[in-house]
Amino acid sequence: MTAPLVSVVVIGRNEGARLERCLTSVAAIEHPNFAVEVLYVDSGSSDGSAALAASHGVETISLHTARPTAAQGRNTGWRAAAGSFILFLDGDTILHPRFVADSLPDFDDPSIAVVWGHRRETFETRSLYTRVLDLDWRYPPGFTAFCGGDALFRRAALEATGGFDDTLIAGEEPELCRRISALGLRIFHANRPMTGHDLGITTFAAYWRRALRAGHAYAEVSARFSHTANPFWLLESRRNRTRAAFLMGLPLGACCVSLVARSCWPLTLALALLLALILRTAWKARWRSNDIVALLLYGVHSHLQQIPIFFGQCRFWRDRRMGRGAMLLEYKSSSTPAGPASALAPELRQPPPPAPRPE
Repeated sequence: MTAPLVSVVVIGRNEGARLERCLTSVAAIEHPNFAVEVLYVDSGSSDGSAALAASHGVETISLHTARPTAAQGRNTGWRAAAGSFILFLDGDTILHPRFVADSLPDFDDPSIAVVWGHRRETFETRSLYTRVLDLDWRYPPGFTAFCGGDALFRRAALEATGGFDDTLIAGEEPELCRRISALGLRIFHANRPMTGHDLGITTFAAYWRRALRAGHAYAEVSARFSHTANPFWLLESRRNRTRAAFLMGLPLGACCVSLVARSCWPLTLALALLLALILRTAWKARWRSNDIVALLLYGVHSHLQQIPIFFGQCRFWRDRRMGRGAMLLEYKSSSTPAGPASALAPELRQPPPPAPRPE
């Protein structure tokens, strides 16, 4: 029996030293029963990333477009690849050497089209932002309706759906998974380590831009499917608008009432309500971590991010009314310090314990 070929498609734009680390980890893949080819698709980097990839002996494809998207890079990569399985990686990740070998047997089930594992922040303690956003990557294992940017795909599923939607600047993975599921195929989140990720967020401005991009994705994807029999992200978009209006309106309204009443009690009560919401969210998220500080930060993040997500939605609708296509929303710099190629988050060094279901 011929050994299967797995094509690793790495995409990147100005990843700098992060790309070096990623390609080094890909070269360390353990592949006893399958062959590997590696392709790097560069989306207009100005930091020499394409030359760096070529120096690693990797087939390199450069995209020349005014509006590069991750979807374009992934589509270009898998269509140029020859493998019957496609592993997509972002250039700011480190691949666990056993992920592919341990995941290929899952495809013995013909209904499984995608397998993805645990992603963790490699440098979790670099900043408050990476510490709390690491919790966002933690999902219980099992069958899911989505996957992230790092995932192992059956090529036949990509061919059947046409791949990612090139026009989306974000949210392209769950949108594709929706079409995959419509074919009766399934997405499996395996309880095994997959990648370490370098989010590279060390400032509030970068945190804000990342949330803006998420809001743009909510609005664009939900608008596209709002008039179909199976709306997608419509509820999430509406919920974000409601929560953002509440979070912005409550302090403002309380300040106005306090000024009129010449009392600090309305503002105090409003702040107490916000604190109660943060504590409630932190308590519900306790299955994600036993780090109390990280959980409290996660409670703040879960509510605070609703505001830039809302503005991201507004940005999409503004651009749509003006007939403008959105440009890529970048939030990290290629100058972000990178660690050694062997670095892996602690959770990725050993297989993680089964994750409990959220309440």
